[in-house]
Amino acid sequence: MKPLLDVLSAIGDFTFFAGRALSASILACAKPGAVVQQLYNVLIGALPLGTVAGIALGAVVWMHTYSVLQRTGTVDYLPTVLAAAVLLELAPIGAGLIVAARTGASLGAELGAMKLGEQLDALELLGIPPMRVLVGPRVLACMLAMPLLHIYISALALFSGYCAENVVASSYWLKYQTACLRELDPVDVIPAALKTVVFGFLIGVAGCRAGMKAEGGTEGVGKAATSGVVAACLLVLAGAVLLVGLIQACK
Repeated sequence: MKPLLDVLSAIGDFTFFAGRALSASILACAKPGAVVQQLYNVLIGALPLGTVAGIALGAVVWMHTYSVLQRTGTVDYLPTVLAAAVLLELAPIGAGLIVAARTGASLGAELGAMKLGEQLDALELLGIPPMRVLVGPRVLACMLAMPLLHIYISALALFSGYCAENVVASSYWLKYQTACLRELDPVDVIPAALKTVVFGFLIGVAGCRAGMKAEGGTEGVGKAATSGVVAACLLVLAGAVLLVGLIQACK
């Protein structure tokens, strides 16, 4: 019974913190300078991994799928299959896990160091809410960075798929682009891109909460970073499943 109560308590605590973070991120719109700085940190940190992931996704999916479709004589549909896989799921989840791994740890360590260094207590003594000045801009930056990273990874994946196709058989870019978009509708692509905003919110909340809950001396910073990564990755994967079900139910 106690483990169940602990789980329910953790869910309730996370939900309460997420609600406060959401209101703080809305208020952070009034301070674009702080948001832009955090957005720069998130994007610049994620670009190297995003570049490698985008190139690898397109080439690997194309090579694996080519051998399968070649046996069925439907190779012409390969660009369509690649675009659907990348735009609808692989790029959003890839972007989410990249930001969760890097930014989740960064947020947990940064805010954890502030918590253990009593900087958060100092802000509260000065009448400055840490949620508004620290958590809000970071969560909003994660929400804004995720769609941009998703677009970047998707573009690289489709281009690397085109390069892989040209290695096997020469193809024109216009023909490849037309095949990619042949079966995809905005009603499919736009919700897949918008769900990355939810991923960004979950990552920001998980990382900030881990840092704000840090305790136990200097070891607490490392534990906060680890907790931020684990929680953010789990929330991205769980959110992907739930959002896909919600999107399909709304169609």
